[in-house]
Amino acid sequence: MKALVVSEPNKFAIEDIPKPVAGENEVVARVRAVSICGTDAHLIAGHYPNFWPPSFPFTPGHEWAGELVEVSPGAAALGWHVGDRVCGTSHDACGFCQKCVEGRYNLCENYGNMDVHRQYGHNYQGCYAEYVLHGVKSIFPLPRDMDFATGAVVDPASIALHTANRGGVRPGDTAVVFGPGPVGLLVADACRLRGAAHVIVVGRGRRLEQAAAMGNETIDFEATHPVAEILERTDGHGADVILDCAGVAETFQWSIPALRKGGRIAAVGIPVQRVDLDFQEFVLYEKELVGVRATAGEMRHVLPLVANGSIRAKDLITHRFPLDDFGEALATFNERRDGAMKVIVEP
Repeated sequence: MKALVVSEPNKFAIEDIPKPVAGENEVVARVRAVSICGTDAHLIAGHYPNFWPPSFPFTPGHEWAGELVEVSPGAAALGWHVGDRVCGTSHDACGFCQKCVEGRYNLCENYGNMDVHRQYGHNYQGCYAEYVLHGVKSIFPLPRDMDFATGAVVDPASIALHTANRGGVRPGDTAVVFGPGPVGLLVADACRLRGAAHVIVVGRGRRLEQAAAMGNETIDFEATHPVAEILERTDGHGADVILDCAGVAETFQWSIPALRKGGRIAAVGIPVQRVDLDFQEFVLYEKELVGVRATAGEMRHVLPLVANGSIRAKDLITHRFPLDDFGEALATFNERRDGAMKVIVEP
């Protein structure tokens, strides 16, 4: 089968590799659409050395949809059939460690033990390929009227819902989203679904224009200082919840003084460098900072929300490329060409 193979940081090609074979409680799917994630771009650039991936060569990709072509007896016993349309998520956790039994399988304590835990497209081969192998814990039925490209954006939509959940957004809150990228805009939708009265997206350029077009209040940080503007719009109190989807030092540093006393910052953007923070405000004003990793059970909850348009995953799809043109697809994503948001690769 054809697959994207990254041989070393920033060096990749489309190669012929063996098609996977389903083992116990596994399936093989014909991949129809893959959505490029910012994590993919960082992984290909080598920004997570010896972690994602553990070694090269490697096939990344974890936001996908397709149809089952091979179903193991164990998967069949659980109701899966050849021809089923599915979408996938990355974590295939052990299911029996303390975090898994608490429902926090994204924090599986056996992470890295390939015998019981795999994170597809991160530490185990992913889906930029004609076929992909997944365990049954990481596939979900695709609604009948949902196309494959939209199905490939369900995983980031579930992460967005997890981010809003981790932020503890409550009815009437003012929620501020730093970073108007695809996840940021999906997080804004998720905040509204949790009852936020005001959702303010902070960013710049065409992506901020997209945020405004989707009905969000916006702040252009190149035109005004975001902290001063957030305080102005909240009568000096600050935001109840801040959702950091940018993962850069400035946004973390802006978040602390822009947060209301007793408020919470939920960080889903992954910094690739150290960030210096002033912790006095966390202590003096009981502010909170929580991390957000992937999703923890939100896939089934988010699927109907994507299907009915409450979380507008489909609206973020801007470009499509065949697998053979992956280099052009990645450049389009990285350089935000022509307003690129979600770039779909179709193997």
